[in-house]
Amino acid sequence: MTTPVRSAAPPLTGSDPRERIAVSLLFLANGLYIGAWSPKLPVIAETLSLSPQWMGYLLLFFGVGSVTIMPIAGAQIARFGSSKVAMAFSILFLPLMLILTFMPNFASAAVIVFLLGGFAGAMDVAMNANAVEVEKRMRRAIMSSCHAYWSLGGLIGSATGGALIDQFGPAWHAVIITVFNAGVVALALAWLMPDGPHAEEHHDAAPRPSIFSSPLPWLLGFMALFSMLQEGIVIDWSALYLSRELGATLTVASLAAGSFHATMMVVRFAGDAVRDRLGAVKTMRVSGVIAFAGMWIGAFAPHPYVAVFGFALAGLGVANLVPIAFSAAGNLPGMAKGVGLSVVTAMGYSGTLFAPTLFGFVVEHTGYQAIYIGAPLLLAIVLALSGLARHADGVKGGGH
Repeated sequence: MTTPVRSAAPPLTGSDPRERIAVSLLFLANGLYIGAWSPKLPVIAETLSLSPQWMGYLLLFFGVGSVTIMPIAGAQIARFGSSKVAMAFSILFLPLMLILTFMPNFASAAVIVFLLGGFAGAMDVAMNANAVEVEKRMRRAIMSSCHAYWSLGGLIGSATGGALIDQFGPAWHAVIITVFNAGVVALALAWLMPDGPHAEEHHDAAPRPSIFSSPLPWLLGFMALFSMLQEGIVIDWSALYLSRELGATLTVASLAAGSFHATMMVVRFAGDAVRDRLGAVKTMRVSGVIAFAGMWIGAFAPHPYVAVFGFALAGLGVANLVPIAFSAAGNLPGMAKGVGLSVVTAMGYSGTLFAPTLFGFVVEHTGYQAIYIGAPLLLAIVLALSGLARHADGVKGGGH
Protein backbone atom coordinates (compact mmCIF):
# COMPACT_ATOMS: atom_id res chain seq x y z
CA MET A 1 0.00 0.00 0.00
CA THR A 2 1.38 3.40 -0.90
CA THR A 3 0.75 6.81 0.60
CA PRO A 4 -1.91 8.72 -1.35
CA VAL A 5 -0.56 11.32 -3.72
CA ARG A 6 -1.29 14.83 -2.55
CA SER A 7 -2.77 17.33 -4.92
CA ALA A 8 -0.41 20.04 -6.06
CA ALA A 9 -0.39 23.03 -3.75
CA PRO A 10 -1.43 26.33 -5.33
CA PRO A 11 1.38 28.79 -6.09
CA LEU A 12 2.11 31.60 -3.67
CA THR A 13 1.30 35.01 -5.10
CA GLY A 14 2.87 38.39 -4.50
CA SER A 15 6.50 39.32 -4.01
CA ASP A 16 6.44 38.88 -0.22
CA PRO A 17 3.78 36.40 0.87
CA ARG A 18 3.74 35.77 4.59
CA GLU A 19 5.24 32.30 4.05
CA ARG A 20 8.35 33.95 2.63
CA ILE A 21 8.45 36.46 5.50
CA ALA A 22 8.11 33.60 8.00
CA VAL A 23 11.05 31.56 6.76
CA SER A 24 13.14 34.74 6.43
CA LEU A 25 12.43 35.51 10.10
CA LEU A 26 13.68 32.05 11.05
CA PHE A 27 16.94 32.80 9.25
CA LEU A 28 17.11 36.14 11.10
CA ALA A 29 16.54 34.46 14.48
CA ASN A 30 19.14 31.79 13.86
CA GLY A 31 21.71 34.33 12.70
CA LEU A 32 20.97 36.62 15.64
CA TYR A 33 21.81 33.88 18.14
CA ILE A 34 25.00 32.93 16.29
CA GLY A 35 26.00 36.60 16.19
CA ALA A 36 25.24 37.03 19.90
CA TRP A 37 27.30 33.91 20.65
CA SER A 38 30.53 35.57 19.50
CA PRO A 39 30.75 38.42 22.07
CA LYS A 40 29.68 35.99 24.77
CA LEU A 41 32.80 33.86 24.40
CA PRO A 42 35.18 36.17 26.32
CA VAL A 43 32.64 36.29 29.17
CA ILE A 44 32.46 32.49 29.29
CA ALA A 45 36.24 32.23 29.27
CA GLU A 46 36.53 34.68 32.17
CA THR A 47 33.64 33.25 34.19
CA LEU A 48 34.86 29.65 33.94
CA SER A 49 38.60 30.61 34.04
CA LEU A 50 39.28 28.81 30.76
CA SER A 51 42.61 29.07 28.99
CA PRO A 52 42.66 29.54 25.21
CA GLN A 53 43.29 25.80 24.85
CA TRP A 54 40.21 24.92 26.90
CA MET A 55 38.14 27.48 25.04
CA GLY A 56 39.18 25.66 21.87
CA TYR A 57 37.87 22.43 23.37
CA LEU A 58 34.60 24.14 24.27
CA LEU A 59 34.17 25.48 20.74
CA LEU A 60 34.76 21.98 19.42
CA PHE A 61 31.58 20.85 21.19
CA PHE A 62 29.61 23.40 19.15
CA GLY A 63 30.88 21.91 15.90
CA VAL A 64 30.42 18.30 17.03
CA GLY A 65 26.86 19.07 18.08
CA SER A 66 26.10 20.57 14.68
CA VAL A 67 27.38 17.68 12.58
CA THR A 68 25.83 15.12 14.97
CA ILE A 69 22.27 16.47 15.05
CA MET A 70 22.00 17.86 11.49
CA PRO A 71 21.59 14.40 9.88
CA ILE A 72 18.95 13.53 12.47
CA ALA A 73 17.05 16.66 11.50
CA GLY A 74 17.33 15.73 7.82
CA ALA A 75 15.78 12.32 8.45
CA GLN A 76 12.92 13.85 10.45
CA ILE A 77 12.24 16.39 7.68
CA ALA A 78 11.88 13.53 5.21
CA ARG A 79 9.44 11.87 7.59
CA PHE A 80 7.39 14.79 8.96
CA GLY A 81 8.12 17.79 6.72
CA SER A 82 10.27 20.87 7.25
CA SER A 83 7.70 23.02 9.06
CA LYS A 84 7.21 20.63 11.99
CA VAL A 85 10.95 20.07 12.39
CA ALA A 86 11.66 23.81 12.15
CA MET A 87 9.03 24.45 14.82
CA ALA A 88 10.44 21.83 17.19
CA PHE A 89 14.08 22.82 16.94
CA SER A 90 13.36 26.56 16.98
CA ILE A 91 11.61 26.15 20.31
CA LEU A 92 14.35 23.90 21.69
CA PHE A 93 16.99 26.37 20.51
CA LEU A 94 15.46 29.42 22.22
CA PRO A 95 16.40 28.96 25.92
CA LEU A 96 19.95 27.68 25.40
CA MET A 97 21.68 31.08 25.32
CA LEU A 98 20.10 31.93 28.67
CA ILE A 99 20.86 28.52 30.19
CA LEU A 100 24.51 28.71 29.08
CA THR A 101 24.95 31.98 30.97
CA PHE A 102 24.42 30.22 34.30
CA MET A 103 26.51 27.08 33.74
CA PRO A 104 28.95 26.71 36.68
CA ASN A 105 31.74 24.64 35.12
CA PHE A 106 33.28 23.38 31.89
CA ALA A 107 31.39 20.07 31.79
CA SER A 108 27.93 21.62 32.10
CA ALA A 109 28.83 24.40 29.65
CA ALA A 110 30.12 21.80 27.15
CA VAL A 111 26.76 19.99 27.22
CA ILE A 112 24.84 23.21 26.53
CA VAL A 113 27.30 24.27 23.82
CA PHE A 114 26.87 20.84 22.19
CA LEU A 115 23.09 21.33 22.19
CA LEU A 116 23.44 24.95 21.04
CA GLY A 117 25.47 23.88 18.02
CA GLY A 118 23.24 20.88 17.37
CA PHE A 119 19.91 22.68 17.59
CA ALA A 120 21.26 25.64 15.60
CA GLY A 121 22.34 23.25 12.85
CA ALA A 122 19.07 21.31 12.94
CA MET A 123 17.07 24.53 12.75
CA ASP A 124 19.32 25.55 9.85
CA VAL A 125 18.57 22.38 7.89
CA ALA A 126 14.82 22.73 8.53
CA MET A 127 14.58 26.40 7.58
CA ASN A 128 16.60 25.81 4.41
CA ALA A 129 14.28 22.94 3.52
CA ASN A 130 11.24 25.15 4.11
CA ALA A 131 12.82 27.89 1.98
CA VAL A 132 13.17 25.35 -0.84
CA GLU A 133 9.45 24.59 -0.55
CA VAL A 134 8.56 28.28 -0.59
CA GLU A 135 10.76 28.71 -3.67
CA LYS A 136 8.80 25.99 -5.43
CA ARG A 137 5.45 27.51 -4.49
CA MET A 138 6.57 31.02 -5.53
CA ARG A 139 8.12 29.71 -8.77
CA ARG A 140 11.24 31.81 -8.22
CA ALA A 141 14.40 31.94 -6.16
CA ILE A 142 14.40 33.29 -2.58
CA MET A 143 17.30 31.37 -1.03
CA SER A 144 19.91 34.12 -1.32
CA SER A 145 17.66 36.68 0.38
CA CYS A 146 16.93 34.17 3.16
CA HIS A 147 20.65 33.84 3.77
CA ALA A 148 20.90 37.63 3.69
CA TYR A 149 18.51 37.72 6.65
CA TRP A 150 20.80 35.25 8.43
CA SER A 151 23.73 37.60 7.77
CA LEU A 152 21.63 40.54 9.00
CA GLY A 153 20.80 38.65 12.18
CA GLY A 154 24.47 37.84 12.67
CA LEU A 155 25.43 41.48 12.28
CA ILE A 156 22.75 42.62 14.74
CA GLY A 157 23.68 39.96 17.29
CA SER A 158 27.40 40.64 17.15
CA ALA A 159 27.11 44.43 16.93
CA THR A 160 24.75 44.77 19.91
CA GLY A 161 26.11 41.92 22.02
CA GLY A 162 29.17 43.68 23.37
CA ALA A 163 27.26 46.86 24.17
CA LEU A 164 24.47 44.97 25.94
CA ILE A 165 26.97 42.97 28.00
CA ASP A 166 28.93 46.11 28.95
CA GLN A 167 25.77 48.05 29.80
CA PHE A 168 23.61 45.43 31.52
CA GLY A 169 25.85 42.41 32.19
CA PRO A 170 25.90 38.93 30.60
CA ALA A 171 22.72 37.70 32.30
CA TRP A 172 20.54 40.58 31.09
CA HIS A 173 22.17 40.32 27.65
CA ALA A 174 20.99 36.71 27.47
CA VAL A 175 17.51 37.65 28.71
CA ILE A 176 17.12 40.49 26.18
CA ILE A 177 18.34 38.37 23.27
CA THR A 178 16.14 35.43 24.29
CA VAL A 179 12.98 37.51 24.71
CA PHE A 180 13.55 39.35 21.43
CA ASN A 181 14.24 36.14 19.55
CA ALA A 182 11.19 34.48 21.12
CA GLY A 183 9.05 37.21 19.55
CA VAL A 184 10.70 36.75 16.17
CA VAL A 185 10.30 32.97 16.29
CA ALA A 186 6.67 33.19 17.46
CA LEU A 187 5.77 35.39 14.49
CA ALA A 188 7.70 33.15 12.10
CA LEU A 189 6.04 29.96 13.31
CA ALA A 190 2.59 31.55 13.11
CA TRP A 191 3.11 32.22 9.40
CA LEU A 192 5.40 29.33 8.48
CA MET A 193 4.25 27.43 5.41
CA PRO A 194 3.14 23.95 6.44
CA ASP A 195 4.40 21.04 4.41
CA GLY A 196 4.71 17.34 4.90
CA PRO A 197 6.22 14.20 3.43
CA HIS A 198 5.89 14.32 -0.34
CA ALA A 199 4.46 11.46 -2.32
CA GLU A 200 7.81 10.94 -4.02
CA GLU A 201 9.45 10.75 -0.59
CA HIS A 202 7.16 8.06 0.87
CA HIS A 203 6.69 4.81 -1.01
CA ASP A 204 6.09 1.88 1.31
CA ALA A 205 6.95 -0.53 -1.49
CA ALA A 206 10.41 0.92 -1.99
CA PRO A 207 13.12 2.04 0.41
CA ARG A 208 13.52 5.74 0.96
CA PRO A 209 16.60 7.26 -0.63
CA SER A 210 19.46 7.63 1.83
CA ILE A 211 22.49 9.88 1.89
CA PHE A 212 24.45 7.02 0.32
CA SER A 213 22.07 6.36 -2.59
CA SER A 214 23.61 9.09 -4.76
CA PRO A 215 26.93 10.96 -4.92
CA LEU A 216 25.14 14.24 -5.74
CA PRO A 217 24.54 15.50 -2.17
CA TRP A 218 28.15 14.75 -1.31
CA LEU A 219 29.47 16.61 -4.35
CA LEU A 220 27.24 19.57 -3.51
CA GLY A 221 28.48 19.24 0.07
CA PHE A 222 32.06 19.69 -1.08
CA MET A 223 30.98 22.79 -3.01
CA ALA A 224 29.41 24.22 0.15
CA LEU A 225 32.41 23.18 2.26
CA PHE A 226 35.01 24.83 0.04
CA SER A 227 32.85 27.95 -0.30
CA MET A 228 32.16 28.36 3.43
CA LEU A 229 35.83 27.70 4.15
CA GLN A 230 36.62 31.07 2.58
CA GLU A 231 34.17 32.71 4.98
CA GLY A 232 35.63 30.82 7.93
CA ILE A 233 39.24 31.84 7.38
CA VAL A 234 38.30 35.48 6.81
CA ILE A 235 36.27 35.60 10.04
CA ASP A 236 38.76 33.65 12.16
CA TRP A 237 42.15 34.74 10.84
CA SER A 238 41.94 38.01 8.87
CA ALA A 239 42.33 40.35 11.85
CA LEU A 240 45.48 38.53 12.95
CA TYR A 241 46.77 38.47 9.36
CA LEU A 242 46.33 42.21 8.84
CA SER A 243 47.69 43.18 12.26
CA ARG A 244 50.67 40.83 12.44
CA GLU A 245 51.80 40.60 8.82
CA LEU A 246 50.56 43.86 7.27
CA GLY A 247 51.04 46.11 10.29
CA ALA A 248 47.41 47.22 10.59
CA THR A 249 45.90 48.68 13.72
CA LEU A 250 43.21 46.57 15.40
CA THR A 251 40.56 48.99 14.14
CA VAL A 252 41.66 48.56 10.52
CA ALA A 253 42.24 44.82 10.93
CA SER A 254 38.65 44.31 12.11
CA LEU A 255 37.41 45.87 8.87
CA ALA A 256 38.44 42.77 6.93
CA ALA A 257 35.75 40.47 8.36
CA GLY A 258 33.31 43.37 8.64
CA SER A 259 33.62 44.27 4.97
CA PHE A 260 33.27 40.61 4.02
CA HIS A 261 30.03 40.28 6.02
CA ALA A 262 28.65 43.58 4.72
CA THR A 263 29.16 42.87 1.02
CA MET A 264 27.92 39.31 1.45
CA MET A 265 24.70 40.54 3.05
CA VAL A 266 24.08 43.19 0.37
CA VAL A 267 24.67 40.75 -2.48
CA ARG A 268 22.44 38.12 -0.91
CA PHE A 269 19.51 40.52 -0.87
CA ALA A 270 20.01 41.00 -4.63
CA GLY A 271 21.22 37.46 -5.32
CA ASP A 272 17.87 35.89 -6.13
CA ALA A 273 17.20 38.38 -8.93
CA VAL A 274 20.68 37.76 -10.34
CA ARG A 275 20.18 34.02 -10.19
CA ASP A 276 16.76 34.22 -11.85
CA ARG A 277 18.28 36.28 -14.64
CA LEU A 278 21.54 34.40 -15.25
CA GLY A 279 20.60 30.93 -14.06
CA ALA A 280 22.17 29.11 -11.13
CA VAL A 281 25.11 27.63 -13.05
CA LYS A 282 26.33 30.89 -14.57
CA THR A 283 25.74 32.75 -11.29
CA MET A 284 27.84 30.21 -9.41
CA ARG A 285 30.66 30.37 -11.97
CA VAL A 286 30.82 34.16 -11.97
CA SER A 287 30.61 34.22 -8.18
CA GLY A 288 33.37 31.65 -7.84
CA VAL A 289 35.75 33.67 -10.02
CA ILE A 290 35.00 36.86 -8.06
CA ALA A 291 35.54 35.06 -4.73
CA PHE A 292 38.88 33.66 -5.92
CA ALA A 293 40.05 37.04 -7.16
CA GLY A 294 39.09 38.74 -3.90
CA MET A 295 40.83 36.16 -1.71
CA TRP A 296 44.05 36.41 -3.74
CA ILE A 297 43.97 40.21 -3.66
CA GLY A 298 43.81 39.86 0.11
CA ALA A 299 46.63 37.31 0.09
CA PHE A 300 49.05 39.40 -1.97
CA ALA A 301 47.98 42.82 -0.64
CA PRO A 302 50.87 45.24 -0.07
CA HIS A 303 48.80 47.36 2.33
CA PRO A 304 46.05 46.62 4.89
CA TYR A 305 43.41 48.64 3.02
CA VAL A 306 44.10 46.66 -0.15
CA ALA A 307 43.48 43.48 1.84
CA VAL A 308 40.21 44.92 3.20
CA PHE A 309 39.15 45.65 -0.38
CA GLY A 310 40.10 42.12 -1.42
CA PHE A 311 38.07 40.50 1.34
CA ALA A 312 35.11 42.77 0.56
CA LEU A 313 35.32 41.56 -3.04
CA ALA A 314 35.52 37.98 -1.82
CA GLY A 315 32.31 38.54 0.13
CA LEU A 316 30.61 39.57 -3.11
CA GLY A 317 31.59 36.27 -4.64
CA VAL A 318 31.00 33.91 -1.71
CA ALA A 319 27.54 35.38 -1.06
CA ASN A 320 25.69 33.34 -3.68
CA LEU A 321 27.74 30.13 -3.67
CA VAL A 322 26.24 28.50 -0.59
CA PRO A 323 22.56 29.47 -1.15
CA ILE A 324 22.73 27.98 -4.65
CA ALA A 325 24.30 24.77 -3.31
CA PHE A 326 21.51 24.52 -0.71
CA SER A 327 18.79 25.10 -3.31
CA ALA A 328 20.32 22.43 -5.53
CA ALA A 329 20.48 19.98 -2.61
CA GLY A 330 16.80 20.55 -1.84
CA ASN A 331 15.84 19.89 -5.47
CA LEU A 332 17.80 16.74 -6.24
CA PRO A 333 15.64 14.38 -8.30
CA GLY A 334 14.32 11.33 -6.47
CA MET A 335 15.70 12.42 -3.09
CA ALA A 336 13.86 13.83 -0.08
CA LYS A 337 14.81 17.46 0.43
CA GLY A 338 15.83 16.90 4.05
CA VAL A 339 18.21 14.09 3.14
CA GLY A 340 20.20 16.10 0.62
CA LEU A 341 20.12 19.28 2.68
CA SER A 342 21.37 17.56 5.83
CA VAL A 343 24.51 16.40 4.00
CA VAL A 344 25.19 19.72 2.31
CA THR A 345 24.48 21.77 5.44
CA ALA A 346 26.67 19.60 7.68
CA MET A 347 29.56 19.60 5.21
CA GLY A 348 29.17 23.32 4.55
CA TYR A 349 29.23 24.19 8.22
CA SER A 350 32.39 22.14 8.63
CA GLY A 351 34.00 24.83 6.50
CA THR A 352 33.34 27.42 9.22
CA LEU A 353 33.40 25.22 12.33
CA PHE A 354 36.34 22.83 11.89
CA ALA A 355 38.47 23.66 8.86
CA PRO A 356 39.62 27.15 9.97
CA THR A 357 40.84 25.61 13.24
CA LEU A 358 43.01 23.16 11.29
CA PHE A 359 44.60 26.07 9.48
CA GLY A 360 46.06 27.12 12.81
CA PHE A 361 48.65 24.37 12.42
CA VAL A 362 49.53 25.74 8.98
CA VAL A 363 49.90 29.26 10.34
CA GLU A 364 52.39 28.09 12.97
CA HIS A 365 54.76 26.84 10.27
CA THR A 366 54.12 29.10 7.26
CA GLY A 367 52.49 32.33 8.44
CA TYR A 368 49.04 33.74 7.74
CA GLN A 369 49.52 34.63 4.08
CA ALA A 370 49.84 30.98 3.08
CA ILE A 371 46.27 30.14 4.06
CA TYR A 372 44.92 32.95 1.89
CA ILE A 373 46.97 31.70 -1.03
CA GLY A 374 46.10 28.02 -0.59
CA ALA A 375 42.45 27.97 0.52
CA PRO A 376 41.06 29.83 -2.53
CA LEU A 377 42.56 27.14 -4.79
CA LEU A 378 39.76 24.89 -3.53
CA LEU A 379 37.31 27.14 -5.36
CA ALA A 380 38.63 25.51 -8.56
CA ILE A 381 36.77 22.38 -7.44
CA VAL A 382 33.62 24.43 -6.89
CA LEU A 383 33.92 25.77 -10.44
CA ALA A 384 34.57 22.28 -11.82
CA LEU A 385 31.38 20.98 -10.15
CA SER A 386 29.31 24.09 -10.88
CA GLY A 387 27.20 22.25 -13.47
CA LEU A 388 25.42 20.58 -10.53
CA ALA A 389 23.92 23.97 -9.69
CA ARG A 390 21.42 23.32 -12.49
CA HIS A 391 19.28 21.46 -9.95
CA ALA A 392 18.69 24.77 -8.17
CA ASP A 393 16.90 26.06 -11.27
CA GLY A 394 14.13 23.55 -10.64
CA VAL A 395 12.35 26.12 -8.50
CA LYS A 396 11.35 28.07 -11.59
CA GLY A 397 9.13 25.26 -12.68
CA GLY A 398 7.83 24.63 -9.25
CA GLY A 399 9.45 21.24 -8.71
CA HIS A 400 11.83 18.62 -9.92
